[in-house]
Amino acid sequence: MTISSDLTLASFQKETIEELANSLPATANLHNPVDVIGDAPSDRYESALQAVIKDEGVDGALVILTPQSMTNALGTAEAIVRVARRSPKPILCSFMGIIDVSAGVKYLQTNGYPVYKFPENAAKSFASLYKFSKWVNRDRLPEFKFKQDKEQAAALIAGCLAADRTRLGELDGLKLLKAYGFNVLPTELAKDAKAAAEIAAGMGFPVVMKIVSPQILHKSDAGGVVVGVKTEEETKTAFRKIVDNAKKYDPKATLEGVLIQRMAPSGEEVILGMNRTPLGPLIMFGLGGIFVELFKDVIFGLAPLCRNDAVRMIRAIKGYKLFTGFRGRPKADVEEVEKLLIRLSSLVVNHPEIAELDINPLLVHPEGKGATVADCRMILKANGKEN
Repeated sequence: MTISSDLTLASFQKETIEELANSLPATANLHNPVDVIGDAPSDRYESALQAVIKDEGVDGALVILTPQSMTNALGTAEAIVRVARRSPKPILCSFMGIIDVSAGVKYLQTNGYPVYKFPENAAKSFASLYKFSKWVNRDRLPEFKFKQDKEQAAALIAGCLAADRTRLGELDGLKLLKAYGFNVLPTELAKDAKAAAEIAAGMGFPVVMKIVSPQILHKSDAGGVVVGVKTEEETKTAFRKIVDNAKKYDPKATLEGVLIQRMAPSGEEVILGMNRTPLGPLIMFGLGGIFVELFKDVIFGLAPLCRNDAVRMIRAIKGYKLFTGFRGRPKADVEEVEKLLIRLSSLVVNHPEIAELDINPLLVHPEGKGATVADCRMILKANGKEN
């Protein structure tokens, strides 16, 4: 029973065994598990339980009652409650039987002490208590100290809401993320092919080009993304191609232009996201890029997150091995991802106007090289409602 529940029977101290010997019959077992003998009255249970529970090597006690003709279930339950109220250690009970022990079971339940029909179930509960205690008292990693521009972020959000822009693309979204310390790429909007070539040349090749339209959320599906553009002439050609593809994909879409963005160094693609629930902001982390839809390898955590939460989330996904130098790949900058998860947590806690958020992909570079936001989208809410 204890082995299957991942528990270990305590070994009593010499003083405990001596105290048990003074209060129990000669035929009783004084070692764990203690046998008080079937004819035990309630005071024998009380003295034995009192001796055991104060032993420093004992973390809790399970009292098993198998009723016989002389058993006083109610008296035993009263004795257990008296001892339990004087001890901070958990005491669980298993009163086996139905009719003969019903008065004792009712008394224990009324006073808030758990009682089970079978010892196995009580042992499983003890295992859960142990795991919970271990989690609560776990070592906590030192928290990161960040600089963040909460006022700038608030002003950006207010400006978007005032302009009735609740679906934010990269131009506004990247500014918000930058205010909270995310590494973002130089990004500008081009209205025509000539402007696109000038922006790209000033930014430095190679660049990525993406369509900007409120109606086209999945840019790649619309043929609205070109990567690795290396010259001004390629930029002009890519601009025209992206616009033509977008018009064919959705003739009614409003095309605001083409985003020019410096290409990020390569890295492992992950996704960071957030959605608001009645319990609070729910943070998502997992493999990003196209893999988020293919493998759905994601984990969730409720904000605000601490560093322990961030570490747990990162290690919980199946693809975690990709970050550890798997098959000769460079180790990823996992500590930077921890920081960004906590930065994201602060962002959405501090600014409840953000209803939804996706950073996909976040490119995680080799250890010590940080991570870069490659794409993002956000949805704001005005007066509690999304437009």
